[in-house]
Amino acid sequence: MTDVSGSGGGRKFRAVTALQRHVVNPLSRRMPGQILLETTGRTTGRPRRTPVGGRRVGQQFWLVSEHGTRSQYVRNIQADPRVRVRVSGRWYTGTAHPLPEDDPKARLATLPRLNSAVVRAVGTELLTIRVDLDADRVDGAD
Repeated sequence: MTDVSGSGGGRKFRAVTALQRHVVNPLSRRMPGQILLETTGRTTGRPRRTPVGGRRVGQQFWLVSEHGTRSQYVRNIQADPRVRVRVSGRWYTGTAHPLPEDDPKARLATLPRLNSAVVRAVGTELLTIRVDLDADRVDGAD
């Protein structure tokens, strides 16, 4: 994991997560083309959907978490790695793997530019996540 926060990481993390939680994510979840990562809440057991940026490559989906293990969806993955990913309006099931040994900055160079720029700008602890997608696509109700 790469700490790109400097000394103000705590303030930056709190400010960015508050903005995302209350403004950006509620709007993004409703956008039809937005990629969503669905995890299972580690305490509630309920589905949790988070807008993410990334790219499907074959039977894998790659993304970089801007707050690493501080992200709630990463904590949910650590508790239960089974996830769903909505890409181009279709749901895929898979198993997520945090990859702390991967270089997240190099990984961002292979992912969509706009999202990668935002992750680099607001990220405090970058962490690569790989989702191994199951062979069969599973369309589910949104």
